[in-house]
Amino acid sequence: MMVIKNETELCHAVGIREKDGAVTITDESAFRRRIDDLVDTIILSDSDRIKQCCMWIIWEGARQLGIYPSSIRALYAQRAHDEAINYFTVPAINFRILSYLQASIVFRVAKKYNAGAFIFEIAKSEIAYTGQSPREYASVVMAAAVKEHYRGPVFIQGDHCQVNAKRYAASPEKEIDGLKQLIQETVAAGFYNIDIDSSTLVNLKEKDVSLQQKENYWACAALTKYIRAIEPPQITVSIGGEIGEVGSKNSTQEELEAFMKGFTDEKGSAEGLSKLSIQTGTTHGGVVLPDGSIAQVKLDFETLKTLSEVARKRYGLGGCVQHGASTLPREAFHKFPEAGCCEIHLATQFQNIVYEYLPIPLKERMYEWVKECCADERGEDQTEEQFLYALRKKALGPFKKEIHRLPKDLKKRISLVLEEEIDFLFVQLRVKDTRPVVDSLIRLVGVPKKKEEFLGGEKTVEDAEGAD
Repeated sequence: MMVIKNETELCHAVGIREKDGAVTITDESAFRRRIDDLVDTIILSDSDRIKQCCMWIIWEGARQLGIYPSSIRALYAQRAHDEAINYFTVPAINFRILSYLQASIVFRVAKKYNAGAFIFEIAKSEIAYTGQSPREYASVVMAAAVKEHYRGPVFIQGDHCQVNAKRYAASPEKEIDGLKQLIQETVAAGFYNIDIDSSTLVNLKEKDVSLQQKENYWACAALTKYIRAIEPPQITVSIGGEIGEVGSKNSTQEELEAFMKGFTDEKGSAEGLSKLSIQTGTTHGGVVLPDGSIAQVKLDFETLKTLSEVARKRYGLGGCVQHGASTLPREAFHKFPEAGCCEIHLATQFQNIVYEYLPIPLKERMYEWVKECCADERGEDQTEEQFLYALRKKALGPFKKEIHRLPKDLKKRISLVLEEEIDFLFVQLRVKDTRPVVDSLIRLVGVPKKKEEFLGGEKTVEDAEGAD
């Protein structure tokens, strides 16, 4: 591994020339060859400025090589009235650790299957506990595309831009303003797909369904209007809403209709949603049994199918989204395309694979950190196994540099298992040969950026719930 020390070394090392605040690739092979060093520097350097310079160079270099952060909105809009492209489910993958390695695997599998319909995402909660800012996450994803010689649209998504119900109750304006700040940072980083999760505001104590959904659709509409005000020229950000909090009761058609009516009335003339997340019986990370294993769940595919059809035919959306799915039985995944599910969110299983292969001494130190630093989050009736499984994700940020420094041979072993998993999902979700339809619908828009836009850093995101 190599950490670049200063800006002079940076320019000379990676095959680029900087002049008048712009970057030009002078040696493409050198740029691709040294892309690992840029990522190492972003993750391991103690200099914020040099890390930000690396992020800027990756953004500009990737753009010059035909890699464009893009909105998936046009594909979902087409799915609303074209049954011919409703045969696949788009995987939206959250990488909490080793994101560069895992993104590289996704691009390799995508090229193998000529796939174009897949999303990289990170949730508000994950940004906080994994120590990955939106700009860092976008940078390593685009660096992986450079490494794997991938060209074309790359879909990067802000997952669970979630309203904190307690803070909202205390001050709605302050909570919404905080989410606007997060959205501004993610859009500036190239996240042209944003999932608004205001389902935390659904009030099931109300008898009237429209009143149950009122705060939900109001907050979602307010944030949608804000996104439309800040999105880059020629890019219409794909926005998702959510009507049922994951882990709560299953969603109904009545709830979907109440939300969409209220949202449509509130959003005014702003472009609307692309998709809608619903609850069908899953929970984030799965239900952990006392021995640490994951309980089997009964997923309501009929609800998923019915509400996806209503979303497409009545409201012009791409369909409904399934959360909390990565720990489901393998035999379940082929059913999502059959149910017309437009997008599925996958996270915890990739984390579990990495944890499985971590050196035992490192894993033990991470678990000790969890016991010490997350003790106040332990449930009253949780066993040790349940507690560690539920909270070990929070050790990923503090140990990020150590995990990134894992030996090459161990990373290769992890890669083989992860690639098998991603290969399986791409096949089951039928995204093979989706590249042509993506290319026909997604408009590529380059967004040049100056170095100054990257300098100065990003604000710390407060922790929250909601990651798959």
